[in-house]
Amino acid sequence: MKRREFIRHAAGGMGAAALLGSAALTAKSGILNSLGMSREARLAALPPLPRKFAANETVTIGKTGIQTSLLAMGTGTVGSGHHSHQTALGVKGLSDLLLNGYDHGLRFFDAADSYGSHPHVAEALKHVPRDKVTVLTKTWARDAATARADIERFRQELGTEYLDICLMHCLTEDNWTERYRGVMDVMEEAKQKGTIRAHGCSCHSIEALRAAAKSPWVRVHLVRINPIGSFMDSDPQTVVNVMKEMKAAGHGIVGMKILGQGDMRNRQDEALKFALGLGLLDAFTIGAESKAEQDDLVRRIGMAA
Repeated sequence: MKRREFIRHAAGGMGAAALLGSAALTAKSGILNSLGMSREARLAALPPLPRKFAANETVTIGKTGIQTSLLAMGTGTVGSGHHSHQTALGVKGLSDLLLNGYDHGLRFFDAADSYGSHPHVAEALKHVPRDKVTVLTKTWARDAATARADIERFRQELGTEYLDICLMHCLTEDNWTERYRGVMDVMEEAKQKGTIRAHGCSCHSIEALRAAAKSPWVRVHLVRINPIGSFMDSDPQTVVNVMKEMKAAGHGIVGMKILGQGDMRNRQDEALKFALGLGLLDAFTIGAESKAEQDDLVRRIGMAA
């Protein structure tokens, strides 16, 4: 094993062990990683799950009253500039993928303006009962006027009268709850009108994440979490501690970067077991890029133990 790979695997294993709060497990994980820990050994180092899970099981997002599937279908792998790996499939390709998930009981569509996935989701929505799916999207608005315009544009692009969940996207500032109060007020106004059912945020710094946890305005958090700390706001233990604060406040938590934006593509069982075992996520989103990959995710979640 190359030195860089060794450090990465060791950090991932020991980080997961620390989260589980077991000194013995930490020692075991460290020893196994020093020997080039196998997939089977990493899975064995995680405690058994408290129950069986299913990707299509019905969950409730925090105190929003929104019920949906445990697994959300992400549309934004490496998503920016109105493009992602999923939108590269084309409108029909991605909408067919979403409908394949729907046929497997997945009821959670995870979109965003920056992914450019609204037309793809809109096409899928033409073929399913609107009240049977949860549509989450995200805005980069940082002022009230843009936020108001975005909400109306999103409804038109998605072909829906309401958005189930609308999030402020990619927040990094520790004072965002003060700096972007205008956006928050517009979203609350839209919620009162029924234009959106719940609002919240996705954060891309630990400072913003901590501010979000303390905000009573946030109803839904989109949090980056995986056992190796890949593409996260901080190390897993620190993020989990913030998530516990969110949970105690009754906020909804949807996990993202479960597979570390592909860094755990060959360690899926470990990543899924880690996420399911936290006991903090109401749901989580993963962006499959094919029906075979999506079907495999559904199967793996059902087999997790």
